[in-house]
Amino acid sequence: MKNILVPTDFSENCNKAAELGIKLAKLYNSEIHFFHLMKTPVDWVKLDKQKEMQYPETVKQIGSAKAALRELEKAAEREGLECRTFLTFDVGQENILKHSGHFHHDFIVTGSSGARGGVRELLGSNVEKIVRKVDVPVIVVKDQEVSFPFKDIVFVSDFLQDVNEAFKKVISIAEKSGANVHLLRINTDTDFNSIEQGLNPIKEFLKKFPDLNKYSMNVYNEPDVETGINNFLKYKNADLIAMCTNGRTGFLSLFSKSIAEGVTNHSELPVMTIKV
Repeated sequence: MKNILVPTDFSENCNKAAELGIKLAKLYNSEIHFFHLMKTPVDWVKLDKQKEMQYPETVKQIGSAKAALRELEKAAEREGLECRTFLTFDVGQENILKHSGHFHHDFIVTGSSGARGGVRELLGSNVEKIVRKVDVPVIVVKDQEVSFPFKDIVFVSDFLQDVNEAFKKVISIAEKSGANVHLLRINTDTDFNSIEQGLNPIKEFLKKFPDLNKYSMNVYNEPDVETGINNFLKYKNADLIAMCTNGRTGFLSLFSKSIAEGVTNHSELPVMTIKV
C-alpha cells in the first residue's frame, strides 16, 4: 500500500474516512491524496478571472473546498505523511477512475451516507459500478465510528472461488492491525447444508495460509447473504467487513448485485471490497 486515495465531499462520514486513510497511510508509510469533485454551473476551467466573478456563490464554494482540503493536508502532514490535494471541477465516476489510474493508487478510502445516497453522489450514479471498475481495494466508511487499528475483520466468501490474492490483502491489514479474521460462509436457500459441509471449503482454503493463526471459521444457514452477515454481527464484534468483487460480472456468485450493494449501502460498519 504505497499510495492511498481519499475522495471526499467533506461530509461527516468522508471526514471519518479521511481519518482512517491517514491512519492506514501511517501504518503502511504511504503517500495520501485527498480528492474533491465539485459541481459547477459552467465549465469552470475555461473561465477567466473576470467571468468567474459572475458566479460569486461558486467562487465562495471553491474557497471553502480549498480550505477544507488544506486542513486535511495539514492533518496528514502532522503525522509525517507525504500528501497531495486535488480539486476537480467536474462530476462523475470516470474522473475518480482516471485520477486513480494516473497516480497509481493502490487503495481507496471514502465515506458514504449509505442508503441515503451519499456514495452515489460522491462516486457516481451507482456504488457497484465504481467498485466493479476500480482495480484496487476500496473501503467505504459508514455511519458507525471507525475503530482502528481493526481488532476483528469479517471476510465473507463462499470459499469456492479463487480469492487467494484478495485474502492476502485482508491478511496484510489484519497482521499490521493485530486483528482477528473471521471467515464467514453464508449458506442461502439455494445451498442449505450441514454446518460441517459448509466448513469444508473454509478448511481447504485455509491450507493455503498456514501462517494465519488469529482466525475463526463460521457458517450460517440464512435466507440471504445480507441477513446472514447481520445475524453473525449480533454475536461477533467486528470493525470491518471484507468481500470480493469480479470485474467482469460484478460481485462473485455468492453475492447478487442487489445483495452486494445492500451490504455496502446498509451496513453501518466500514465495508472493504477487493477485485479479483
